[in-house]
Amino acid sequence: MRGARTSKDPAPHLLAALDQATGAVLTQQRVAGKSNEIPALRDLLEPLDLDGVVVSADAMHTQTGTAQWITRRGGHYLLTPLGNQKTLRKTLKALPWKSVPSVSSVDTSHGRRVRRTAKAIEAPAWVDFPAAAQVVQLRRTRTIKSRKHVEVVYLICSLPMTDAQPEVVAAWIQGHWGIENRLHWVRDMVFDEDRHQLRTRNGPQVMATLRNLAISLIRLFHGTGTSIASTTRSLSRQPKRAIRLLTQTPT
Repeated sequence: MRGARTSKDPAPHLLAALDQATGAVLTQQRVAGKSNEIPALRDLLEPLDLDGVVVSADAMHTQTGTAQWITRRGGHYLLTPLGNQKTLRKTLKALPWKSVPSVSSVDTSHGRRVRRTAKAIEAPAWVDFPAAAQVVQLRRTRTIKSRKHVEVVYLICSLPMTDAQPEVVAAWIQGHWGIENRLHWVRDMVFDEDRHQLRTRNGPQVMATLRNLAISLIRLFHGTGTSIASTTRSLSRQPKRAIRLLTQTPT
């Protein structure tokens, strides 16, 4: 919440959980001023029923304690080791990927061509990470105006391959990467959140919650692909429709 920064206090740092299937924000948690997102993630997810749920999170959350906490709650994790887990990433990278079959998909939207190639292998017993069941290599090749950019990431998942095939895991990761556009971009660009200067007490967090609520209700009632910007403009001209969003139950 950049606009809520003061000369004495930093901008409030908010962490949110988004349901990939509906695009709705499930919960939000303020990160303590002298802490970071790692302990805040457990506080964020504590009120939720995680039984059978797959939790994806940014690379900083690839922590053994976080993985154990999620699985003890009956959930599963999908995490990406990067700079914070160099040894683990090196271990996953060294697996015999050349002999593993792959599945690929191509996306040509937004004026670019993106090929995603996924490979999965059962996590060996010597991979030192709690409840690890499979490891996925995801290669993303983006071609824009004949220029190629290749990115390779390694993911660790507590769901076995019998329950989550590589293409499914790749779709979950693509959905996780899309959260930036589905939530953060909408709050920043459609609702102009970064310039909102309410600073008093919990005011910034309350306003962020109301923005999350508006985004969630629009998607629950009008579909995940609905334009938040155009729907918001339409609702501002028809306030009775906005009231119905608050009083009706999504079908």
